[in-house]
Amino acid sequence: MTSRPLDRLLRPQTIAVFGGREARRVIEQCDRMGFSGEIWPVHPKLDEVLGRRCYRSLSDLPAAPDAAFIGVNRTLTIDIVRSLSLAGAGGAVCYASGFSEATAELADGAELQQALVEAAGGMPILGPNCYGLINGLDGALLWPDQHGMQRVERGVAILTQSSNIALNLTMQTRGLPIAYVVTSGNQAQTSLADVACALIEDQRVTAVGLHVEGFGDLAGLERLAAMARRSKKPVVVLKVGRSEQAKHAAVSHTASLAGSDAVADAVLARLGLGRVQSLPALLETLKLLHLAGPLPSYSISSMSCSGGEASLMADAAVGRKVEFPALQPQQLPRLREVLGEMVALANPLDYHTFVWGDLARQTEAFSAMFKGGCALNLVVLDFPRDDRCDSSEWTTTTDAIIAAASATGALAGVLATLPENMPEPVAARLMSKGIVPFSGIDEAITAAEVAAGIGEAWDRPPPLPLLNVVPVDGELDTLSEADAKTELAACGLPVPRGLQAFSPREAAEQAERLGFPVVLKGLGIAHKTEAGAVVLNLKDPEAVSNAAAAMPPNGGYLVEKMIDPPVAELIVGASRDPVFGLSLTLGAGGIFVELLEDSVVLPLPATKADIGAAISWLKIAKLIHGYRGRPRGDLEATIDAVAATAEYVVKNAVRLEELDINPLMVLPEGRGVVAVDALIRRRR
Repeated sequence: MTSRPLDRLLRPQTIAVFGGREARRVIEQCDRMGFSGEIWPVHPKLDEVLGRRCYRSLSDLPAAPDAAFIGVNRTLTIDIVRSLSLAGAGGAVCYASGFSEATAELADGAELQQALVEAAGGMPILGPNCYGLINGLDGALLWPDQHGMQRVERGVAILTQSSNIALNLTMQTRGLPIAYVVTSGNQAQTSLADVACALIEDQRVTAVGLHVEGFGDLAGLERLAAMARRSKKPVVVLKVGRSEQAKHAAVSHTASLAGSDAVADAVLARLGLGRVQSLPALLETLKLLHLAGPLPSYSISSMSCSGGEASLMADAAVGRKVEFPALQPQQLPRLREVLGEMVALANPLDYHTFVWGDLARQTEAFSAMFKGGCALNLVVLDFPRDDRCDSSEWTTTTDAIIAAASATGALAGVLATLPENMPEPVAARLMSKGIVPFSGIDEAITAAEVAAGIGEAWDRPPPLPLLNVVPVDGELDTLSEADAKTELAACGLPVPRGLQAFSPREAAEQAERLGFPVVLKGLGIAHKTEAGAVVLNLKDPEAVSNAAAAMPPNGGYLVEKMIDPPVAELIVGASRDPVFGLSLTLGAGGIFVELLEDSVVLPLPATKADIGAAISWLKIAKLIHGYRGRPRGDLEATIDAVAATAEYVVKNAVRLEELDINPLMVLPEGRGVVAVDALIRRRR
């Protein structure tokens, strides 16, 4: 985070450009966008550039510029950045490459990047290795290439590390008003989160989209999420790339379940930041957020004049949180009257073509549908080609949608199933009338789901600060199961009564002390079941002794009381993600870990409400709630046990590397839970 605000860099009144060809292009783009401020070219040999006086050096400028574009080689870039910072400039874009992104090719890349940051001091810089920024609100550009943006009065901000992706996004023809495009390159000093926070403060920005290759600043991400919530300006993230899982992932089930992408999902959801998986989905979601902000629910209505389209819409919602609720009784009489007897009234609704081309009847039909209380009301409408077809009747339909939305106050969207079937002029007109012009069924469903998810997150109390500690760098130790259970029991986690033994004979004696039946386990083995180091339901000393003698050589034995059959088995664990640190994983336990692939990641710290919600998302939760007449599990005790585990993880976060409780047996209601196996790995 820089010590100076980003305002002057993002909204400059004076721009200095250093260099030759790229600097000239920056001036060209500012002129094309109608920048009204002053531009000062700096070049040691030129007298003028595009009709403007050219200054020989920074010291010759009339004043310290608000913003500077530096289009020179990497070593000279550092010198210019240092001079700008000392002069009191507002910020700079560093175009040159050959810094930390090129350490494989250039031995001094990382060293030069550090020198660049030191030269900048408190002055904000974007890059290096980036195109810079386009301010479509004020026509101010620090951008050395053509682009597809135009001036707007308000719109969304899009930020990315990749200049080429930023360039591609400016070429969109989807009707999305873009206020800012900002690239950050290497994020040597100023991160995407820093820039996003500064842009949210601009009253003309409605929503923010981030294309993120990696999260490096968790505190910045939390700061952005808090500012978005406070300002009521939603943020949606396209996170690409999967961090390599820790090398010890094979030691426990938890580590394999909690891959970095799953952790990223959980962290973003907790912070109230939406997530999409593609650039088209990012743009469509930003359109919805620009016009409507977060949605109050996941409910959608859909109308189309084709049964095929109605089926596509219904299928698109399968496996998603969005839902098409049944039509309300008060909607049916009016829909029946307008559409006739041959139309099957349902949601999604195929309204046939009986009202096609009739503005009044279409308006009546759409109005009746829009009065169902859904968060978003879609009309599927693919427009014909302008060069070969007449689209006048499609214009009638859009007029009816606009009129119905105005009359009912409902949020409406026009959905073209194919992006090429939503002409840009149509999209722009719909946006101006408050109607979302969607391109693509899956993208529209994603947009609704993400917008509703943000609304759901904002309805909850603000989240606790994320667990963000620097771990110690010592050697890894793996505790024995007995020692691990002793530590967890001290934190309030129920474990079976157990005794250690170091010979088959002693194991039999300990079993008699506990009382039969018992479980015998070999200590010092990570995956005991696969290694034949677990034997259940032993009912006499001889059986215990024989079972111990048959086990592979190990560090002794653990004899425990046999637990009654559970209602359900859970896995509860924690693993350290290289980016996000420690988080908790809950899922179907025992032999079902890989079989059901039923798990959820929970960022830490976590409240009991967080834990209860996470358990409810699991498929295995049906068993805990009493599936098909089976006994209910002790849900309250389960939540308490997970909370005790979470507390242990938080308290030991500096040293803890991995924790695995599998299974946590959920007993019938009123009888509690028992952790029958536990693994702990931590740094010395």
